[in-house]
Amino acid sequence: MKPFTVIFSLLLIPALSVAREHAAQELSVVDPSSVGMSTEKLQLVGDKVQSLIREKKIAGASVMVTRKGKIVYAETFGLRNIENKTPMEEDTIFRIYSMTKAVTSVAAMMLVEKGKLRLEDDISKYLPEFKQAKVWKGEEGVAPAAPVTVKDLLCHTSGYSYGNIGVQAIDQAHLKNGSLIERTPLSRFCAQAALIPMAFEPGEGWLYGISTDLLGGVVERVSGMALDRFFQSQIFAPLGMVDTGFVIPENKRTRLAVAYESDKNGSLSRRTSDLFTYSARTKMMSGGGGLASTIRDYTRFLQMIANGGELQGQRLLQKKTVGEMTRNHLSGPAMPIRFPGNLRHGTGFGLGFSVKVRQTDWNKAGRLGEYGWGGMLSTHFWISPADQLVVVTMEQTFPFDFLLEDALKPLIYNSIE
Repeated sequence: MKPFTVIFSLLLIPALSVAREHAAQELSVVDPSSVGMSTEKLQLVGDKVQSLIREKKIAGASVMVTRKGKIVYAETFGLRNIENKTPMEEDTIFRIYSMTKAVTSVAAMMLVEKGKLRLEDDISKYLPEFKQAKVWKGEEGVAPAAPVTVKDLLCHTSGYSYGNIGVQAIDQAHLKNGSLIERTPLSRFCAQAALIPMAFEPGEGWLYGISTDLLGGVVERVSGMALDRFFQSQIFAPLGMVDTGFVIPENKRTRLAVAYESDKNGSLSRRTSDLFTYSARTKMMSGGGGLASTIRDYTRFLQMIANGGELQGQRLLQKKTVGEMTRNHLSGPAMPIRFPGNLRHGTGFGLGFSVKVRQTDWNKAGRLGEYGWGGMLSTHFWISPADQLVVVTMEQTFPFDFLLEDALKPLIYNSIE
């Protein structure tokens, strides 16, 4: 672990960039007590992370906490590369996988605000391949009673999966037409995905899958820009996110953390497979999981959301829009959100974020109204509007788990005085 004061001073140094389009002002770093948090209690966060590293549950991690828009905690722990003994640092780059979904959702809502897109629109208006979309019923695919809408893509109520639901016809069709192959351009992916049957009628359930990748395709068609160009010009540059993208430039690649597989019993091994290389060969701009980022960049993005759509004079969304995105839109059989063997009681979903709507044993330490998400390599974020709190935890551990979030969340909330 680097000394707390050293990390804070380093955060004041602008992040490295080949061409910095916006000389963004860094988020203020303050004494936690100035915004109603305990410095002593926050130090327990470091103790817990260090214990997980000693137990070889994780190789290393970065944690950043803001309250009332100011950084109160920013620490790095352990190693980003065990074999080379390279330490985790404040500018380490992480594969954020499904934390990309929040960025794509913001992009779509920016187009909604501009009147170029409507939540109730049939996606075939923008992706005409989906005019022939089918829903699987019994032993065949039939035309759905109602079309998949843009809102269905945002809420994961489209019926499209990741091809792992145990229905042979759907899973095989997904394997053939819906795999996230790095060299497949997004436009071709969307055309192929239209051949996959939905698992249920749009809007009648919740299913995690390729919805946000399709949403990325919608953003491209509506904006007339490739998804990476839209992200860069409309989101990353205005927010001063200098190390986020689908491709990691050669001069930054040594900063990418190594991904490790955990057996959950104290053994870590280097992960040998990856969906993306984040290189020139990356043609698939996956709005559902293709970005790499730093904890500094992603915290800036989330602070914009927590501020109601604005950061340091750069407004991306109206406050009302952010309010719609971060409230639960699910009801009936779609509630609560679920994964195989993981029913997340009391948790709904908004337009790009999970939302805690009821106190249950799932996410027990969480606050009502808290929203967030995570990524396949166990990256996490959560925001508590009531507490004006933003938390990001970064690591690169597979399979996905809540180990770090569950360990740190009660400690961080307990630090509020």
